[in-house]
Amino acid sequence: MTATTPRVGYVLKMYPRFSETFIVHEILQQEAAGTHVEIFSLRLPIDGRFHEALARVQAPVTYLSREHKASSFWSALRGATTDVPTVTDHLAALLAAPEDVALAAVELAGAIRRSGLEHLHAHFGSIAADVARLAARLTGITYSFTAHAKDIFHEEVVPAELATKLREAHTTVTVSDFNLHHLRTEFGADAERVVRLYNSVDLEAFPFGTKGETRGPARVAAVGRLVEKKGFGDLLDAFAALRRDGRDVRLDLVGTGPLEQVLRAQVGALGLTDVVTMHGAMPQSQVREIVAAADVFAAPCVVGADGNRDGLPTVLLESMALGTPVVATPVTGIPEIVRHEQTGLIVPEADPAALAAALARTLDEPTAAARWARAGRALLEADFDFRDHAVVLQGIFRTAIASRSVDHREREVA
Repeated sequence: MTATTPRVGYVLKMYPRFSETFIVHEILQQEAAGTHVEIFSLRLPIDGRFHEALARVQAPVTYLSREHKASSFWSALRGATTDVPTVTDHLAALLAAPEDVALAAVELAGAIRRSGLEHLHAHFGSIAADVARLAARLTGITYSFTAHAKDIFHEEVVPAELATKLREAHTTVTVSDFNLHHLRTEFGADAERVVRLYNSVDLEAFPFGTKGETRGPARVAAVGRLVEKKGFGDLLDAFAALRRDGRDVRLDLVGTGPLEQVLRAQVGALGLTDVVTMHGAMPQSQVREIVAAADVFAAPCVVGADGNRDGLPTVLLESMALGTPVVATPVTGIPEIVRHEQTGLIVPEADPAALAAALARTLDEPTAAARWARAGRALLEADFDFRDHAVVLQGIFRTAIASRSVDHREREVA
């Protein structure tokens, strides 16, 4: 370990992923802060489009083996023993793990030793954290992970497995006080090293703009994967209500996902084809233009039938940074930033009538909406700047690395 350059391996399920730009920006922030980053992806990318920011990432990317045959595992194990002689001390843990986790962990352990990595950080407390935990055990380094929402609340989450990851991680980062309270309540002492670190936004890349008088139709924007938890079906129903009231409004919906055809059919059934534009996936620069031009941004998130939900949508932060007034629902950490009648409006989830009323109020009360927008930007500047986030996260990495050195010295004394 050097005093100035933590050497950190990022472990991700898939890199890059179009819907996970927050990970790309976090890595860029760490590189700017001086962290040496290497990326390990468990899956090859399947997205056909990528954001421009990806080109600025300097970290090398290693795609871990997807071949889960026994021969692949034993071949990787034999190779790892050269770089990690102690790997055989952990055969019981390897044999207890799922095949894909065990193989990836063995390959990652060898890469850790060859690259001199000092710490691992995974995003999502699912398979990426599984691999990071096991690879850290094999090599004797520390690991951490960021828990978002699906990896905490989805019905497929196994509490005992999540408890193990929380207990063995040097630190677990989560993105809202809501998540922090939930984890500490549900997991007790196993969650004592969970810390809250909000998602962040590059405030220079998202400059604040004051809304002027709307010329022509008012515009509503919404951005996200077309999945249940985003609540876009409720938004379409709310938008139809606005149109029935005689309002001249247009909706820009950006994103792709499994519900695309369902939502397109809903647009047609509601008679909204001429006033709703479903843009599909777009580069971040174009998304920024659409959000900045909108009169109001809608984030009608809901808790899915499977328990899945949003943590704290990054696009919501970006909208507030740009000065676009926001209407959202009180799902997980959203009310921590969208504070009702202070930085935006909050409406009950799955309530299209209330959503329509809040959108109408935002359009009808431009002075109040501008006040909420200014307060939202001030909140971001105080607590959500990506430079501050980078320093705090790098501090977590440094503390973890230093703790390993302390443990090693204590063992030598003993």
